[in-house]
Amino acid sequence: MDNKTLVDTLSRNLDISRDTVGVLIDGLATAVGECGASLDSVALTGFGTFEPKKRMERVAVHPASGKRLLVPPKIIMTFKPSSILKQRVRNGN
Repeated sequence: MDNKTLVDTLSRNLDISRDTVGVLIDGLATAVGECGASLDSVALTGFGTFEPKKRMERVAVHPASGKRLLVPPKIIMTFKPSSILKQRVRNGN
């Protein structure tokens, strides 16, 4: 599902305008991004937890040239779905 389809589905299910849903989704993405940048997790009850993890620097090998490269440290966001969401997916609800 792409962003446009998600906005259309939420707009139809919640009876809210597409513009409002788009603004809400953008606001959620911004809030999660800001929390991730400050290494703070975001827990949404019944949905899951967005948690930032810091990857340490490492040495990688370029597959074409065989050169060894130093990959700098970076922050990645992980998502752990809640047990309620897992159950809904399993049951098809």
